[in-house]
Amino acid sequence: MENSVDRIAQPWGSRTPYARGEAWPARVDTHLAEGVGPDAVERWVQAASILHSDGDAMDIAVKDGRIVGVRGRVRDRVNRGRLGPKDAFGWQANGSSERLTKPLIRRGGKLVETDWDTAMELVAARSLDLLKERGPGSIGFYTSGQLFLEEYYTLAVLARAGIGTNHLDGNTRLCTSTAAEALKESFGCDGQPGSYDDIDHADVIALFGHNIAETQPVQWMRILDRLEGSDPPRLVCVDPRPTRVARAATVHLAPRIGTNVALLNALLHEIIRTGRIDHDYVQAHTVGFEELSKTVKDCTPEWAENICDVPAAQIVEAAEMLGTADRLLSTVLQGIYQSHQSTAAAVQINNLHLLRGMLGRPGAGVLQMNGQPTAQNTRECGADGDLPGFRNWQNDQHVADLAEVWNVEPMTIPHYAPPTHAMQMFRYAEQGSIRMLWVSATNPAVSLPDLSRIRSILSQERLFVVVQDLFLTETAQLADVVLPAATWGEKTGTFTNADRTVHLSDKAVDPPGEAKPDLDIFLDYARRMDFRDKDGGPLIHWSDPESTFEEWKRCSAGRPCDYTGLTYGKLRGGSGIQWPCTEQVPEGTHRLYTDGIAWADPDMCETYGKDLVTGASVSEVEYRSLNPDGKAMLKGAEFLPLHEAPSTDYPFQLTTGRTLYHFHTRTKTGRVPQLNAAAPDVWVEISSSDAAAQGLEEGDLVEVTSPRGALRGRVRITDIRPGLVFVPFHYGYWDTPSGTGPDDRTPPRAANETTITDWDPASKQPLFKTAAAAVTLLEKSSGQSAPAPTTTASAPSRAGSVRPTEGGAAAHVREATDASPGDSPGGTP
Repeated sequence: MENSVDRIAQPWGSRTPYARGEAWPARVDTHLAEGVGPDAVERWVQAASILHSDGDAMDIAVKDGRIVGVRGRVRDRVNRGRLGPKDAFGWQANGSSERLTKPLIRRGGKLVETDWDTAMELVAARSLDLLKERGPGSIGFYTSGQLFLEEYYTLAVLARAGIGTNHLDGNTRLCTSTAAEALKESFGCDGQPGSYDDIDHADVIALFGHNIAETQPVQWMRILDRLEGSDPPRLVCVDPRPTRVARAATVHLAPRIGTNVALLNALLHEIIRTGRIDHDYVQAHTVGFEELSKTVKDCTPEWAENICDVPAAQIVEAAEMLGTADRLLSTVLQGIYQSHQSTAAAVQINNLHLLRGMLGRPGAGVLQMNGQPTAQNTRECGADGDLPGFRNWQNDQHVADLAEVWNVEPMTIPHYAPPTHAMQMFRYAEQGSIRMLWVSATNPAVSLPDLSRIRSILSQERLFVVVQDLFLTETAQLADVVLPAATWGEKTGTFTNADRTVHLSDKAVDPPGEAKPDLDIFLDYARRMDFRDKDGGPLIHWSDPESTFEEWKRCSAGRPCDYTGLTYGKLRGGSGIQWPCTEQVPEGTHRLYTDGIAWADPDMCETYGKDLVTGASVSEVEYRSLNPDGKAMLKGAEFLPLHEAPSTDYPFQLTTGRTLYHFHTRTKTGRVPQLNAAAPDVWVEISSSDAAAQGLEEGDLVEVTSPRGALRGRVRITDIRPGLVFVPFHYGYWDTPSGTGPDDRTPPRAANETTITDWDPASKQPLFKTAAAAVTLLEKSSGQSAPAPTTTASAPSRAGSVRPTEGGAAAHVREATDASPGDSPGGTP
């Protein structure tokens, strides 16, 4: 059967129901440029999505040397041929006329075009001068969750062993560093325990702060298909907004912002009080049960109700579902990760699964999700504040092992202190100890908190800023050197999604102008810097994506994220494969911890852990004393009050987040007609009761202020919990008259003008969901609605009160639901 569906108006497409325990049926989604039919496509080139963390496999359609569309890969385990709206339409950004095509350098206060040799010599010369004058600590690298594995690994080697700096982190610090930290705190090591396939088998799916319908829409399609099949799962949703998940949930808990730990402690209290514990599993595979029990002993549902503003009866009902589930799957994302006590909260969800023994079986798992397509690779490769291969910076043997792989002396690799996290790097730049900051594939002038401060830091004359990107972003406009980069579809490399599935993305077309792959840029820099190993040979001796991948395999050998069983050839043509993949498990590993806890042993673990309240590192001696046998750790945490609570001047809580149709700071999706039309500008969500109290109506222009700054947007009245204001964080200034920030021509519209400079003590993830704010009417609506979608959590509280979000003919996607796993029209799936 074949349908043509407006995938802006119907973003999750048509249903293919299936029963619990059955395989998810295939559905092949295809979107081609207007006037291009399948027969006109000259080549289909294998890739996967670069606009979220799901890892949706697709083929890129090529005609006349241009990308003309995409098609889902029906053979792939992740999406079985399906594509989300950003997948279907996002490829058009590659062809934008606003792409950077030549390097830029700052001359006389302005960015001017130059050649690659001039730009790279300038970068190398400044690097060498700083190393001579101030040492390796004067240079920092701030990267992304959107490069390829090969690029992160090369960056990690040149930064840590070439420059010798401890200052390397990714923008993954902003979205999923808590996921990594929570896994390390509970299991001794990063690595996703569960699998997307667990959706097929679970009878209860709990989504904690995870708006999966908008952040991983293809997996929401999977849940929707289960909900329409026989023996559907029951859903528990924890979210203060009326998301699509919340509307489908059996139980929806909408806690006050910043109270996640209180809510989760009450759920654990009920699980323990009612005896719904797998005592054999707890005894065999965990430590810390008695301490956890003491921590939550007095955390009754009634106690939590007073803190969270969630009825105690609802907490009891949710605990009943979680405690009686036959197979429980939990997913976690930004509602936990970017809020108060984020690591402590995420760890309590791991505790839930450990108490119930819900790990390592079909349908029984936890997914501490990612927010970006290659965030997992940032973590694996050591580009996010950890050592490559999930090695422990406090373990001298791990450092020596890494030094052997790189053929350098162990002291070459900085491990005198924890690797520097992004928020600290910007503080060092502010204070003047970091004098060069190389920013690759990220836009901190929009994505970091307290933007007036960030713009001030990046604008310092003493700070030499290098930006490597596709477009002249807000950050690039503040740089001293801008390097034009190639992107997905224009280069070859691998990347790994949130459930450890590794995909190969092949080059389909040439990049525009003189733009280069990020790998080539890093290799060029390494050659100019003449980095050497301890024997005098080149430190970085690989030259292309595949040889880089082979070097990474050496680094990953014997570690949890072991890639040694993978090759480009093996990844080409079929499905993505989940690591670890070795000679012993050549087809990959569906689930971790199927037979106990594998990587928490003191000699093997990635970390000895941290105090969840203070963030202080646990010593090796302490860890060996508490966990000599390398079991999973049940770590409790007391609820602590918010650092910034509402007040008379700032009576609302402000939370920021994402919308289905955009990714990060819109540098790509804002240049895609269908996606931008669906959500063209910032808006402000407020509850019906709060709107009435403030005299606000749909479409009114308001100013949202916090102690740090302000933004302006039009009101959307939704069923969000009272006392809370929501603003999407995507909107910056590149498409406004100012280009970089608010001024006399451009009113403030970036959500991060208002957010606080604060971070979780353990994961160091910024807290984007904890600000206090005020809302002030600036202008009554003259009939216009807020520029917010009606298909998502931003739907108006009164149906029919605004025009529905539609995409029209240009937004139609062909859905073929009769395709078998071996079928794919027009080429190899």
